[in-house]
Amino acid sequence: MINQLVSATYIVSCLLFVLALQGLSKHETAKRGNALGVVGMGLALLAAIVDMMQGRPNTTSLALLVAAVAIGAVIGIVKAFRVKMTGMPQLVAQLHSFVGLAAVLVGYNSYLKSSVGSTTHEAETFIGIFIGAITFTGSIVAWAKLAERLPSRPLLLPAHNLINLALLAGCGGLAYWFITAAQAGKSSAWMPLVLMTVLALALGFHLVAAIGGADMPVVVSMLNSYSGWAAAFAGFTIGADILVVTGALVGSSGAILSYIMCRAMNRSFLSVILGGFGSTTTQLGPTVDAGTERETTPAAVAELLWNAEEVIITPGYGMAVAQAQYPVAELTKRLRDRGITVRFGIHPVAGRLPGHMNVLLAEAKVPYDIVYEMDEINDDFAHTDVVLVIGANDTVNPAAMQPGTPISGMPVLHVWEAHNVVVFKRGRGAGYAGVPNPLFTSDNAALCFGDARTTLQAILAALPA
Repeated sequence: MINQLVSATYIVSCLLFVLALQGLSKHETAKRGNALGVVGMGLALLAAIVDMMQGRPNTTSLALLVAAVAIGAVIGIVKAFRVKMTGMPQLVAQLHSFVGLAAVLVGYNSYLKSSVGSTTHEAETFIGIFIGAITFTGSIVAWAKLAERLPSRPLLLPAHNLINLALLAGCGGLAYWFITAAQAGKSSAWMPLVLMTVLALALGFHLVAAIGGADMPVVVSMLNSYSGWAAAFAGFTIGADILVVTGALVGSSGAILSYIMCRAMNRSFLSVILGGFGSTTTQLGPTVDAGTERETTPAAVAELLWNAEEVIITPGYGMAVAQAQYPVAELTKRLRDRGITVRFGIHPVAGRLPGHMNVLLAEAKVPYDIVYEMDEINDDFAHTDVVLVIGANDTVNPAAMQPGTPISGMPVLHVWEAHNVVVFKRGRGAGYAGVPNPLFTSDNAALCFGDARTTLQAILAALPA
């Protein structure tokens, strides 16, 4: 009876995970999807505890398990309440590293407790540890780049592609050594397993370090996929079907999202997941004639907006840093009440996490029907009166249309085609990819320096009552 109940609970959990992914595909149902995922994971944990304890009651094991779950829950709750939206990409990268490390530990524990197993089991153990180790160090590097603890520029060592291939080939040779030694019951099987772990850790570090900051949102999605496959192989290793299903869902959905984002950025999917395979060192920016930046004031921007007929707002990471989504929503309401058409143009990688800007705007109650993706709105800039670029840089940089830069070939929002462009910036620095932006010196562009939230509040105050 208990076995049947546990199996039924696992099936319900799997269905909830599928419904969660479906819900997360749309803004309107994202909260519901997140809630379904939480419920599914809670049921899966409860079923796992019951399954583990039946037939072999052990008070110590149960106490340790409950303590581990409680500690993890407390850490998760504290993180969730303390993290800001600007820190969400870094938090996601941290969580991926935890999954990778867990997969490595599960693999070693499984091998330690098992006797001579089947070739399939040994292969599952090896692959799970391999993917988990890559995910662990790769996620740490992604976190460090997103948190600006490491430079955003790619680390391209001499012959970096050959280094990756050599590490992969070494792990392949160690896989054969490990499986044959393990089948023979030799204690020397530990040596290739440990050596592979070291090489995989180095490979994960080098793969992500070789990817530039402009591609970091894709890397986060890619690491999400890696963490899923690591969890799936850990499930194979310990015979946990629910872990296999959950890991496969996360792995496949993350891979699909990474592919979609690569297409949206005109990036090679294989190049990104292989750490910039085939890429070469590029200059930090295009060679452009130095122009003169024209500054403006909140009062002048308010007058420009009040006399416009069509306005497009293109937010970026700076809006998240300043927590300016609320005055943006208020400005949108004021302009729409006057009869001005206001829309939002969202680049696929605006911010540092897929959907970052959409979540912020939804949080501020910006209507979903005026938020457009890049492909839906790019042709409309030419007949737009005013474009507000709020804390965005690389995603509106016309340098992407030129060869020889880290963002060359990446589709961008064509904001420079509008009649007037106002760029909100904290300072005069380049964007996350380190590429100078010719937009800032265009004849139809003006810069409004300062904190985006404070600037927008000043614009609101300057609007006629």
